[in-house]
Amino acid sequence: MPIVRAQDAKSTSTRKIVSRQAPQYPEQARPYHLSGRVKLQVSVGSDGKVKSEQVIGGNPVLADAALKAVEQWKWEPSLKPSSELVEISFQLDQ
Repeated sequence: MPIVRAQDAKSTSTRKIVSRQAPQYPEQARPYHLSGRVKLQVSVGSDGKVKSEQVIGGNPVLADAALKAVEQWKWEPSLKPSSELVEISFQLDQ
């Protein structure tokens, strides 16, 4: 049975991520052994909660899993909202 790994993301933020949900490797991607990176633009409110997210690159099958994970993330509070670039890597290990 293959081991599935969805690696945690990189963020270009100066704000610290205080809570993150690990992405789940999509079952529909398994038969095709899809791997790759998904890039997201994430709007974060001053309270640190995700307000919106948009896929800016990557396989659409993997992108849905990335979006679901990032919706759960939380950054440290700040005096003003910010826009964060997030990259999540997916890999299916044999």
